[in-house]
Amino acid sequence: MKNLILLSVFFLLISCSSIRVYTDHDTAVDFSKYQTYAYFKPQIDEVEISDLDKRRILKAIDQEMTLKGLTKSETPDLLISFNTKAKEKIYINNFNHWGWGWGWNPWFWGPNYNNVSRRTEGTLYIDVIDATNRQLIWQGRGEGGISEYTPNRDERIALFVGEIVAQYPPTNPN
Repeated sequence: MKNLILLSVFFLLISCSSIRVYTDHDTAVDFSKYQTYAYFKPQIDEVEISDLDKRRILKAIDQEMTLKGLTKSETPDLLISFNTKAKEKIYINNFNHWGWGWGWNPWFWGPNYNNVSRRTEGTLYIDVIDATNRQLIWQGRGEGGISEYTPNRDERIALFVGEIVAQYPPTNPN
């Protein structure tokens, strides 16, 4: 039983640190023609997170785009925006140690131990928009555990952004 609890805690910790990434893009777009970017400020201003977290995300995007050879410009080829969502997940573990049978005890004999834990699941969307026609050409989404109490928020947000932007530009299987 003790090993089962330790194994459960181990998998919970792993799941907290992992980020699931999904991307989509317009397959008709030639991404090699884009060299410069700027932020789409009107959309970013609407995001309901702290200004500190907005700056962390923008800083991380700047670092990733620079690594990809793109430069910031007043007359950009691309506009970049982002959005966030958060939802709280609740996990309930019910342990019953006495009574008949294996696992959950339907007769409620003996002590029941309930363990309730909560975790915030955050989603970060990064949108890449063609600056000329203002159409979305690429979107990345990263999902993973994060909360306002997460230590090293700068590193965690940079990890989120890095995992998402690693999928940009998309590779078309031609």
